[in-house]
Amino acid sequence: MLKTLVAYRLIDPGSEWRLHRQWFERSAMGDLLGEDFDLVQKDNLYRCLDKLLAHKTELFSFLQQRWKTLFEAKFEVLLYDLTSTYFECDPPDAGKRRHGYSRDKRSDCVQVVIALIVTPDGLPLAYEVMAGNTSDKTTLRGFLQRIEAQYGKAGRTWVMDRGIPTETVLAEMRSAETPTHYLVGTPRGRLSQMEKDFLAKPWAQVRDAVQVKLVEQDGDLYILARSGARRDKEQAMRRRRLKKLVKRLHELRQQKVTRDQLLIKLGAARKEAGPAVWRIIELRLPEKDQIVTPETFGFRLNWQNLREARRREGSYLLRSNLTAGDPAQLWAFYLQLTEVEQAFKELKGDLAIRPIYHQTDERIEAHILVAFLAYCLQVTLKQRLRSLAPGLTPRSVLDKMAAIQMIDLHLPTTDGRTVILSRYTEPERDQALLLQRLKIDLPEQPPPRITTEAFR
Repeated sequence: MLKTLVAYRLIDPGSEWRLHRQWFERSAMGDLLGEDFDLVQKDNLYRCLDKLLAHKTELFSFLQQRWKTLFEAKFEVLLYDLTSTYFECDPPDAGKRRHGYSRDKRSDCVQVVIALIVTPDGLPLAYEVMAGNTSDKTTLRGFLQRIEAQYGKAGRTWVMDRGIPTETVLAEMRSAETPTHYLVGTPRGRLSQMEKDFLAKPWAQVRDAVQVKLVEQDGDLYILARSGARRDKEQAMRRRRLKKLVKRLHELRQQKVTRDQLLIKLGAARKEAGPAVWRIIELRLPEKDQIVTPETFGFRLNWQNLREARRREGSYLLRSNLTAGDPAQLWAFYLQLTEVEQAFKELKGDLAIRPIYHQTDERIEAHILVAFLAYCLQVTLKQRLRSLAPGLTPRSVLDKMAAIQMIDLHLPTTDGRTVILSRYTEPERDQALLLQRLKIDLPEQPPPRITTEAFR
């Protein structure tokens, strides 16, 4: 049942009800597993979910060894981030489903928060499901303790985005008996405070179009990195948003609205533009009793803020207690946070982890565990494709293999019985080549079955 649930989530994800009513009969899972339709009775599927969570810790310990065997994976650098996934249901009275900050932009729905640890290659090492109103800053200490308890103490390097660690937790990581290293993004407001310290330091070229400056302060190394590619991306985003905001402000100047209506529309425009772009605009608002006209409502560019935004585009500040670390390596570690973001993207996209329809916390967490098992299969296929068939994605391979069909040939006999031959279609040339490259052998054709029911 677990194999069926995970394969279903990987290949054609949907609800357990759809698996029971449609998918199993239309797939070759029964032939591959040697099971009939009784396997996927809906009550059986739910009972399977109820038994999964007891094996979660042991499963991830097994996976760590499996990653080492398959890909010689290393676990000295861990990438840590959080996301949320929502439910379309009434708010519950108890449990982990709560309203909170929604990464899916569904603040109208209750949600749970998922914290994930992966290696720089995207291989998951651990995850946790928490209440939907959990603050990012409260999660790190528990994960540090859990990883040490499960995998032992070691000099690991934790890579995180800003907003996750607190100063207290960072101090604990520095002063631990076995010091734990960290590399964390830093708010740009800190860059303003340290700007004078960086002005006296020379730029060092670490890669093409990437330069860094280093400043040591209070036992930490601060790395100011400047990337040409990132500058171009941020500049294009800022120009696009600023142009859209200016167009919207021109429209509002021509509309006949009250002052209160204007303020509401300005709030919506600010939310869409973002705080960084909004700072570039200076507004002249009508007084409380004034009518909104082009004379009473106006705007202009704040050139000083615009110059400051241009100067900082493409720059970001990192902080680490690896004071002897190579700046180029630290910069590369931080960029690998995209692997966590990619894992979340695949869970929410290819594996359709959301929305969740289960009601109890145990079923919710079991649903997420099945999705993570499917992600483990997907990331394993991705790792194999990198060396054996570069350029292909796991989803493109699954789509290509979907053309191999299993068909049942019914042959009536003279005594009223029916011989059923289940046969998969012969792989086409490109499918056969891909199977050869991935070193995958298709199973033997199933043996014939004889039924006493007359052929219809």
